[in-house]
Amino acid sequence: MRMLCAMKTYKRVMVKFSGELFAREAGFGLDHERLIEVAESIKSLTQEGIETCVVVGGGNIWRYRDTTESGIERTASDAIGMLATIMNAVGLQSALESLGVFTRVCSAIDVPQLAEPYIQRRAMRHLEKGRVVICAGGTGNPYFTTDSAAALRALELQCNVLLKATNVDGIYDRDPKKHKNAKKYDTLTYSEAIAQNLGVMDQAAFSLCMDQKLPICVFEFAKGSSLLKAAKGEKIGTLVHH
Repeated sequence: MRMLCAMKTYKRVMVKFSGELFAREAGFGLDHERLIEVAESIKSLTQEGIETCVVVGGGNIWRYRDTTESGIERTASDAIGMLATIMNAVGLQSALESLGVFTRVCSAIDVPQLAEPYIQRRAMRHLEKGRVVICAGGTGNPYFTTDSAAALRALELQCNVLLKATNVDGIYDRDPKKHKNAKKYDTLTYSEAIAQNLGVMDQAAFSLCMDQKLPICVFEFAKGSSLLKAAKGEKIGTLVHH
């Protein structure tokens, strides 16, 4: 049973990073300095003994909703997006290992030269040995976002919380970049987040977490200790729970 414990370090966490966090200033590609910043934040969790899983998006390389005019049909476009997440995962693995952190990239798509296949029991064993597990390739299926992949893998790997690192400091009732009077929520229930269609995660991911009572913390990733604070259950961002 997953229980929400305020101000108590979670034993095992799933961290969802958007691909945009890895991007260069132009919003595309991989920026080495950003990769190292992300890797350092993950390393801080391992130093606290927190077992860490990661799912990365691919929006810095390819995203279906941004390429609908390309003429590429949806399933093929989603396949490109899943390959983009593998590229980001391999880049993050390299950055982590340069810091002395042991990692495994586990892919839902078979790419044996780059990653091992995602097998739940094997991934669990990696976590128990203190390795960071980077889950790549989404769910391996089209029509599912990496948010859904993060929720699914978090449940399969018995994580205590899903930490979603974004470029906004929590969940708002409207886009804070467009509306100065946007209201930030400190906490939300799953039902409230779904009913208001707040858009910070897709509805399928919210529903999956709600069914299994997996808490979600949405927070702004910044250089420093924001990820560690979230993993320690400190007040940061917006907490979605039952």
